[in-house]
Parts: sequence; structure tokens; C-alpha cells
Amino acid sequence: MLYRSNHSPLRAASSLAALAFALAATPSFAQAQTQTQTQAQPASADTDSARSAGEDDLHNRQVGPDGVIVVTAPGLEQLDVLAGTSLVEGRELQREMNGQIGEILAKQPGVSATSFSPGASRPVLRGFEGERVKVLIDGIGAIDVSNTSADHAVSVEPLTAERIEILRGPAVLLYGSQAIGGAVNIIDKRIPTRRLNEPFHLDVLAEADTAYDLRSGAASLDLPLGEYFVAHVDGSYRNTNDLEVPGFTLSPALRADILADVAEETAEGNLEEAAELQEAADQRGILPNSYTETYSVNGGLTLFAGESNLGFSAGYYDSAYGVPGRPGTGHAHGDEGGEEGEEEGGEEQVSIGLKQFRADMRGELALGDGFFSMLRTRVGYSDYTHTEFEGDEVGTVFDVAGIEARAELVQNDSGRLGGTLGVQYYYRDFEAIGDEAFVAPNRTDQFAIFALQEYDLDFFQIEGAARYEMANIESVPLGVERDFDLFSGALSLVYEPGGDDRLRIGITGSRAERAPGGEELFANGPHIATQAFEIGNVDLTKESAWGLEGFVRGEVGPATVSVSVFQNWFDDYIFLQATGAEEDDLPVFQYLQSDADYFGIEGEVKLPLVQSDRFTLGADLRGSYIEAKLDDGTPLPRIPPFSALAALDAGFAGIDGRVEVQYFGEQDEIAPFETTTDDFTFVNASLAFSPLRGNDLVRVMVKADNIFDVTGRRHASFTKDFVPLAGRNFKVSLLASF
Repeated sequence: MLYRSNHSPLRAASSLAALAFALAATPSFAQAQTQTQTQAQPASADTDSARSAGEDDLHNRQVGPDGVIVVTAPGLEQLDVLAGTSLVEGRELQREMNGQIGEILAKQPGVSATSFSPGASRPVLRGFEGERVKVLIDGIGAIDVSNTSADHAVSVEPLTAERIEILRGPAVLLYGSQAIGGAVNIIDKRIPTRRLNEPFHLDVLAEADTAYDLRSGAASLDLPLGEYFVAHVDGSYRNTNDLEVPGFTLSPALRADILADVAEETAEGNLEEAAELQEAADQRGILPNSYTETYSVNGGLTLFAGESNLGFSAGYYDSAYGVPGRPGTGHAHGDEGGEEGEEEGGEEQVSIGLKQFRADMRGELALGDGFFSMLRTRVGYSDYTHTEFEGDEVGTVFDVAGIEARAELVQNDSGRLGGTLGVQYYYRDFEAIGDEAFVAPNRTDQFAIFALQEYDLDFFQIEGAARYEMANIESVPLGVERDFDLFSGALSLVYEPGGDDRLRIGITGSRAERAPGGEELFANGPHIATQAFEIGNVDLTKESAWGLEGFVRGEVGPATVSVSVFQNWFDDYIFLQATGAEEDDLPVFQYLQSDADYFGIEGEVKLPLVQSDRFTLGADLRGSYIEAKLDDGTPLPRIPPFSALAALDAGFAGIDGRVEVQYFGEQDEIAPFETTTDDFTFVNASLAFSPLRGNDLVRVMVKADNIFDVTGRRHASFTKDFVPLAGRNFKVSLLASF
């Protein structure tokens, strides 16, 4: 089903894509982004020096020679407007590695995860999820259906990721009006971005653990082909069984409801139904139907010519995972140890299989010393199929074909003024097929122009970002077509007390507008995977928000500090709310609109405690708090509670250790028909070392998560009452770079 003739995603994008390819195909291309090239080690840097530092000389792009953090998302290297940006790579990425991108990032300030199941968990940024958080692959959207529903996995294999950037704040709107909450930019290795100064470069990652019964591995290989080309190939495989959890799988409140149903069915003489419900209430230790199996393969090729480059890649992603069912509904599942598709108690297990073919292009054309220094082009195409199974029977099939293209002109640094101008096009053709296809077929066209400008006044910097977007969303079967004109902008003032980058204090004001998504407009039917009957509203208007954010980032004495405080005032905020009604034996959720306010604070402090040639000890403190309510004071649904993390990092004789305590507060400010979520605390520890003497590029890590086997549930999850987080988990991983 991957290659279909009935989709035409290039029909309106062809001219833009052709222009991007034509511009990128001229004989001279920029080898690296301007900011990245000036801050990161050049490709010809001494390999032995990099290896002695214990870093990968090819793929490490985090810190440049001047110590400045490099962010590779095009147009956002200057971080000021973003205010709250987090980077996950290297040891931290190895330590937090997971099959789902949301779980990898859940320890970062201001980040939670949907945690729908072990096979599907999307990031939640500042309390925003779904349509308001954009997942990018090197600056281009994932082009899947993960934004459609919490049970849909992101079609990205983190095993092959080089680094992950969390981008928050109004400047992220340069990547789409949908990204009001922020964006996650995943930098992978599919398109080589620099020349190779060695015969080959091989990266290998292997993992195993106990709670998921995980077995996974990935490898990537880069090869120089003559003087001008670098080729890349990678592959990965991940397999897990049903998840081990502490205690009962059901929350105390849901278990009490199920036991009340047991008593009622028993009193009515329905002994078989009572026995099934009793079995579900007593389920503990294992989360049924939570297995996953994923593999991916990718290849890429880049031409380097002078200071410029042009690269292409193609890849295939395949994932299958079980969807744990909510007891007491028409799609409840049975006990532990069930095989995929097995019927238990007369009910069939729900599972999801998704496949994606993806092709990408990236070009960087050096323009010399004029007003513009570079033209960047980026194009991504996706053909995606997502199938929901009821046992062995096909329930619903989601087909998506789409393209996203960007072209950006980067200005030369003219002393005080710098910035980027660009255009972007996005097209998605969405179709759901089956008896329980809850969203009508629809097409989305978006065209936008955007700009980011910075003016330097020595101790002060003024930054502005603006985006104008035209969006057309049409459902032919329903005879509905909606057009939206959207404008978003931000203005930031940054003060540098020392006149350098060591400490930045700033304030940002913003105005953002977002069009409703196809699912918010056209949903109307039962969704078996989420166990909900979802109802959209074709009359939804655009969502808009005023925002104000203050931040402090940089060095305060020996400490490194990043703290942000923000407030958003929404007009016509779109949200999915439980109604208390039932349809087809499923709870009804409806998309509504109302004014709403968001307030939040998030921060991180890293403090060195002991520093010597042989021993280092440092503290890492993180925390976030979010409050989100409708204008009438009603709390919005699925808002994460207060959370905090405190950790100690130690290094001695080539061994790195970390001990951390994570606290998640109780969430009792809940929306109608929501349930409260209890507080819990996880204690985790890890140890990393290099088994080969003198070679720091082979690293073994052993870790223990949730050491005291505590039951934890994320309030942002639709399934929190019957899908707890993993219990005690021991994990070992090997990361090697040659």
C-alpha cells in the first residue's frame, strides 16, 4: 500500500519543489550552515585530538571551539528568541534511549509525554501536545499521523538519531503555525552534512533491558566516494514483549469502578461477564498487549563542491505494536501472556502496524559576500500507511501522502544586522478507510513566508520573527472547504550584562495564530485504538494567542542557568473534552473552543561541586510547573503536574556515574470527567565506562530505572488509568564509534 496512484501530493508543490531542486543543483553548495560552520570543529580537525576527548569526531556538533552550544535547526542558531532550548545527545541520549521520542525527552524541563503505550508516546511541551507540537526531522516535519491521535506513534527511529533538540517559544513558528507549543527537531545521519576525513565511519548501538524485555540494535556507516561524495547507510531493529509494571495495572479509582461492575453483574446473574471484569481488575505485574517490534533502513548520498553541498536520502520504517485496552469497554483485552491477535474472553486485542517510505533532499548553496550568504533548500516526501487491527481483522487504515519544502535565504553578517528570509510549503492527503474510520478524507495545503531578524546593539539585542501563512483544508466527501489567513510574530529584547554570550536576560512578546487540523474539523466516529468516540466541528475558527515570556540563560558564577517564565492568553482555544456521554459503548470526546490561559515556569541549574584532574562532581537540578485553565476557571484536560529532578554526576578514572531522583506531583486540578493522578517518585542510577583502554569511543552503560519499583502514571496520558509506567528496569547498552 506504500506506492499508490490515487494520491497527488505534488500537484500544488511541484513548482516549489522543482525550484528548490534547481537552485540546489547549481555547481556550488554551502558545506555547512553559517553558524554551525563557524562554531563547530571543521571537517579537517585533528581526529586523534577529538578521540582523546572521548567524542565522535564526525558526528559531535554540540559545542564549537569557542564553547558556544550549536543548534542546527535552520534559522534558529541564535537561540535568544527561543529562551528555553534543550539538547539531548551523547551520553545523555544513550542513557535515555527509548523506542518512543516522548519517553526520551520526558526528563527535560517543561517536557512530559503522552505515554499512550510502550509503542506510542509523543512529547508534551509546556502542556501542549498533538497539533501544537511539531516533530521535525532535520527541520522538516515527520509527515505521519502522530498528531492525529495519541495512539499513533511518531515514525522516527531514535536508535539512529544523532541528537535531539527541543525548541520552545515563538520563533519555532518559523516551522509552521501549528507549532504554538514548540517543536522537537531530530537530527539523524541519513544525509551526510560534512566531508569525511577517514576511510570510513561506523557507529553501533546495542541495548537490552528487563522491564520491556528489550533487544535492539542499530548501525550506521559513512563512506567517502572519491573527492566529492559521502555515502551513508543505516539500519535498526527493536523488539519488546509485554511490559512489566508494579502492582495492579489499573489505577485505584478505575479498579474500584470495575469491582463495582463485578458486584452488579454478579447480582444480575451475569457470572461470565463478572468473571471477565474480575480478571481485569486483578491484572497485575504485566501490561497485556503492550509488545512492540520495529525496524528501519535508510541510505543517503551527499555531493560536496567547494563550500556547498547537495544531499539526498531514502528510507523505510516499519513498526507493529499492541494497544492495551481499557477494561469495561467493548474492546477490553485479556490477561497477561496473550499472543498477538489472540481472542480472550470473547474480545479481540487491538494492534497497530505502520509503514512509511520517506525521501529527503537537502541543499546548501553558497552565494558569496553579497547581502545573502547562502540559500538553503530542504524537501521531504512521505508515503505512510497505518493499519489498526482487531485481532487478525483489519479495522481502520490511515493513508497519508505528503510533502514539505522549505527555501531559506541566509543574510551575511553585516556587523549589526543578521537573519533569515524564507518560504515554506506543506501538503498532506489524508484518508481513513474502514467501518470505524472516524475522520473523513481530507487534504491540507499550506503556503507561508517567514523572516527572522536580529539587530545587535552591543549590550542589547533586538530580535523579531514573523510568519504569514495561507491554509486550505478540504474534505471532498463532506463537501466542506475551509480557508485561513494566519499571521504570527514575536519581538524579543535581550540584555547581555557583560557584552558577551555568558549571560543573557530577555523578554519576548508574541502573537500566534493556528488553523484547526483536519482531525479537529472532520472527526466523527468510534476510534477503536483510543477507546473513544471522537467528534470534530467543521465550524471551528482559527486559534490565536498573545504570549509573554521572560528568561535568564547563561553562566551565573560557577553555575549554568536556564530559567523561563511564560504566560499565554488564548482566543478560541481548541481542545478535546470528555462530554460524559456514550456512543457505541464508548465515551464521547468532542472538540470544543473557548478562551484559555496558560502560565508556566521551567528551569535547569547545573552546578559544579568538585573539579580536579581525576575527579569531578556536579549537581543537575530541573523543574517545571504549568497551570492551564479556560476563561471560566475550569482546568484544561491532561495538563502535567509540577515535576522536579535532582541529580549528582560524578566522573573518576574514565568512569561516569549518575544518580537522580524524579518527583511528579499530584494533579488534582482536573477537567470535567477527568480523574486525579497521584504523585510518585522515581530513583534512577547509571554507570558508563570504556572497556577498551585508551579508546573512549567504545562505551558501555549500565543503568537501573525506578529502583524501588514505584507505580507511576502520567497525567498527560489518555490511558493513565490502565497503562502505568514501567516498573524496576535494569538496562545495558553498548555504543561504539570507529
